[in-house]
Amino acid sequence: MLLSPSILSADFSALFEDIKKIEEGGADYIHVDVMDGHFVPNISFGAPVMKSLNGKTKLPYDVHLMIENPEKYIKDFVTDNTAFITVHQEACSDLGAVLELIRSYGIKAGVSIKPGTPTSVLEGFFDKVDLILIMSVEPGFGGQKFMEDQLYKAVELSALKKEMGYDYVIEMDGGIDLTNVERVLSSGVEMVVAGSAVYGASDVPERVREFKKYR
Repeated sequence: MLLSPSILSADFSALFEDIKKIEEGGADYIHVDVMDGHFVPNISFGAPVMKSLNGKTKLPYDVHLMIENPEKYIKDFVTDNTAFITVHQEACSDLGAVLELIRSYGIKAGVSIKPGTPTSVLEGFFDKVDLILIMSVEPGFGGQKFMEDQLYKAVELSALKKEMGYDYVIEMDGGIDLTNVERVLSSGVEMVVAGSAVYGASDVPERVREFKKYR
């Protein structure tokens, strides 16, 4: 299991220290939630905050763009640390072109879908994405309750991946904690995003280690 703690739940007055805590615990990625106040009803932060970590962490960035017209901003999030840039299917008028743009920078391209969006909208793109992010809450706010009914999407995508030999990583984001992570992984999810479940712990490195016990 790959763990990508979301810095949306970190303490921004001590962001560098909070990054070191998840590094110490053995996290695999830093999940960077970018919100524009248009595609989702909230504003988070932009590329300068992410780039402030450049040279200060070895953890790669797992960037999640919850923004309209993402193609205008892809280049801003390209750094030596950037592993994935994920855009929303619902925010792209030409998803294929956006995925190609991401890959043109040598970055792995991801696509995310909201809870109300079926996996069928991704037909024709399964062989063009490196990651599929299933939202298990409505995007826009941290700390929401996990939507159990979204697990079927991971089951579908896992079966399709095995049947067709696709190479995408299945990621899930929203309300995942130690009470449900085992069910999440059993459904076929390979990468877990956790925000408040990690940064809300009194001992953040130990909480990361607790998550990483699940395989």
